[in-house]
Amino acid sequence: MALLKASFFQMSKRCFLQCGACWTSESKLSVHESPKIPPCDFTPEKYESQPYNHILKIRKQNFSPFISTYFQKPLLLQQGYMQWLFDYEGRRYLDLFSGIVTVGVGHCHPKVTAAAQKQLGRLWHTSPAFIHPAIHEYAEKLTALLPEPLKVIFFTNSGSEANDMAMLMARSFSQNVDIISFRGAYHGCSPYTLGLTSVGAIKPRIASGSSCQTTMCPDVFRGPWGGSQCRDSLVQTIRKCNCTPGCCKAKDQYIEEFKNTLHTVVAKEIAGFFAEPIQGVNGVVQYPKGFLKEAFQMVRERGGVCIADEVQTGFGRLGTHFWGFQSHGILPDIVTMAKGIANGFPMSAVVTTPEIADAFTKHLNHFNTFAGNPLAGVIGSAVLDAIKEDGLQENSQETGSYMLLKLAKLRDEFEIVGDVRGKGLMMGIEMVQDQDSRQPLSLKEVNLIHEDCKDMGLIVGRGGLFNQTFRIAPPMCITKQEADFAVEVFHAALSRHMEKRAKGVV
Repeated sequence: MALLKASFFQMSKRCFLQCGACWTSESKLSVHESPKIPPCDFTPEKYESQPYNHILKIRKQNFSPFISTYFQKPLLLQQGYMQWLFDYEGRRYLDLFSGIVTVGVGHCHPKVTAAAQKQLGRLWHTSPAFIHPAIHEYAEKLTALLPEPLKVIFFTNSGSEANDMAMLMARSFSQNVDIISFRGAYHGCSPYTLGLTSVGAIKPRIASGSSCQTTMCPDVFRGPWGGSQCRDSLVQTIRKCNCTPGCCKAKDQYIEEFKNTLHTVVAKEIAGFFAEPIQGVNGVVQYPKGFLKEAFQMVRERGGVCIADEVQTGFGRLGTHFWGFQSHGILPDIVTMAKGIANGFPMSAVVTTPEIADAFTKHLNHFNTFAGNPLAGVIGSAVLDAIKEDGLQENSQETGSYMLLKLAKLRDEFEIVGDVRGKGLMMGIEMVQDQDSRQPLSLKEVNLIHEDCKDMGLIVGRGGLFNQTFRIAPPMCITKQEADFAVEVFHAALSRHMEKRAKGVV
């Protein structure tokens, strides 16, 4: 095992042992006690920038009004180290959201940071009009992780831009225009990708993304069909179903809805179909086993290409496979990736087949000034090295499974926890008014629980069509001991909330 991996996990173990018996995953806290955050021997620098209130003033005056923040008092973060974040007052938080599922290998990972600093002193930028070894070496390493014939890379700068390009590729190759995506999907906020994105709070009131159509999301918890045998997860829904291993009736019913979309709302021949292997923004929604394989086949029969959006699911996060599409037993025609590709550095990519790449370049002389610059190549390569050397895909599987099973116990104890789901280190906890109705818990109540978790030192994401789902996607270096702490925080926050509910104060 690499020295970096050994030293990092030794440090994590040392931090845990320093704490002694002050907390364990099985400790019983009173409703008014807060779990003790595991120690860490990293000390942040002293905050020396502008005062908190002045930062808020700048944000209000000079930033887009659309950019909202979590929490009543927004967090002003100033430093990070691996799975930890520090605010301007030096308070430490366990990060369960990774900058929206982006910081895969850890904040300021030593190996990635060193590689970036070294390249910064050599050459930042050339543009693709010149050749530099870093991006070519990275392209070779990245394509080695993808199956044939996915071997041609187009470098871009964001997930939206990558999906924009994938749309153009699909239309260029197929010579058709209609593209299908799931309801609840998030594929970006550019003028093109807004047509694919199907989250009401994000959809604009002006024309955008023409010739994009949505189909029913095969959500086995909130949708009309599905139950306790349907998804690829260690934790199934509490809904009952008549499915059996190898024969998912819910999948068959959702496939009929997909057929209905093909027969009624798109042309006889289509350009393509976009799918996240697991929906991220919609609250970590998983589909019935076998659904995507059948849907891909039907799309190809209509002349379309199949696009896997791996922006949130790629790079080992799901544990069992490096790419999310592999867990479905499918081979896409185009794969888009961003976020975890460079651990937060603005980089993305589209990978496709030589045949599709040739058709695309015949229709468009694509050029991107910043795509594939030397710094991006070095950082991307260092991220791949860190994933391998630190055993992060394996840790996603082991620690993610451990954490998911513990979180599932919250559903057994609290009526407002409707569903716990996920795979690897990508999980969702969907909050409901009660488990029978599955109606979303009120935004006010979800906000209160969210705030309480933050106050106890835990940063959690949010998602779902009603903002009712807690999204958990920590840096992939998180340990089981830290997972225990996270579960204890959730338990404490839910216990306090139920006590307040019983007293009628929420």
